[in-house]
Amino acid sequence: MGALVPIQLPASSEELASLDKLSPREIVAELDRHVVGQAAAKKAVAIALRNRIRRQRLPPEVAAEVTPKNILMIGPTGVGKTEIARRLARLSSSPFLKVEASKFTEVGYVGRDVDSIVRDLVESAVDMVRREKVAEVRERAAAQAEERLLDLLLPPARPSLPDEPAEAARDSLRATREKLRAQLRAGQLETRMVEVEVPERSFPSFQILSNQGVEEMDGLVDAEQVARAAVERVQTAGILFVDEIDKIAGREGGHGPDVSREGVQRDILPIVEGTTVSTKYGPVRTDHILFIAAGAFHVSKPSDLIPELQGRFPIRVELDALTEEDLVRILTEPRSALLGQYQALLSTEGLKVTFTDEAVREMARFAMEVNQATENIGARRLATILETVLEDLSFEGPEKGERSVRIDGDEVRRRLTPLARDQDLSRFIL
Repeated sequence: MGALVPIQLPASSEELASLDKLSPREIVAELDRHVVGQAAAKKAVAIALRNRIRRQRLPPEVAAEVTPKNILMIGPTGVGKTEIARRLARLSSSPFLKVEASKFTEVGYVGRDVDSIVRDLVESAVDMVRREKVAEVRERAAAQAEERLLDLLLPPARPSLPDEPAEAARDSLRATREKLRAQLRAGQLETRMVEVEVPERSFPSFQILSNQGVEEMDGLVDAEQVARAAVERVQTAGILFVDEIDKIAGREGGHGPDVSREGVQRDILPIVEGTTVSTKYGPVRTDHILFIAAGAFHVSKPSDLIPELQGRFPIRVELDALTEEDLVRILTEPRSALLGQYQALLSTEGLKVTFTDEAVREMARFAMEVNQATENIGARRLATILETVLEDLSFEGPEKGERSVRIDGDEVRRRLTPLARDQDLSRFIL
């Protein structure tokens, strides 16, 4: 049982194993590196991901009939619903988009084109594919830019003397060019100015320097190829995470907000069932997009959704509320756990911070108590607790020079007890 620690840095390509070789158990193990507990939810998404791989191995006529088994996650805020879905997408290099269903019931949004979530997913995929393609041509682009800079930096070749062999002149020019290349790579020419003529553009564009002159990045990265690949990736591997779906769980009562809530459900339904959405990159089929919906369902329940939408989320998993032990694990276990993040940040200014086991447990205890006394925001409370404990150290920064600081249980209690006791203060500060 447990929750998540948000990890901001994307996984590098070498960290991602070949998806074809990952069994559901191995997918869960990969998710365990970032998210504490929630075994049932991890198992469900791992099976969903593996079924995509299985579908790709089927004959086309059979694969067309196999649709994803969408997942409904039920659990309070801050226990890992979003992070599990996001990590799954990152693991599989799938286009991912999170959208709050409740925004479609807000003033100004009622009647909004719900198809926009698919268009936003396609934009996310285009950015993903473009980054991949740019990375593929980065070395070639850098080499071309270097050659072009050398063309601009190298003085015009002097005329050959009457009795000087042409080969000697070329050797001299080549030697000068290589000398400039060495200086360029060593950063010794950073103050030199060069003038480059570029065609006028009415909109910003990525540009590189090459042997033929200034070229747009699309000269190396084909925009049409990127668009085609992005659309295909969305159709076969896209993941749409619909959060706060419990906020639109309501039946038509003839008046009031229930009407708009059911209306939003009926707007979302065709996308989940499978339809074609027009985008500027071409039509996109949603039949094989994996939909993961999530909600706390404190007031409503899944059966309050319209039957048609309920039927489109056959896999339902309940995520556990957090315990104090979960919070201790969240602080210390995952890759780039919260404690490690703060230690790394402060170490950039020569401050080595360590935490005793008692300090870690006390922070978890305070987070648990404040969650119970005020709004329960799950693991997100830990970041607030840590900011409060480390506030003075973060403010002082490098003022006192390099040093080591040990945070123990007494220090945590000194910082947090006055705030936790004052319920009015804790509502606003913690």
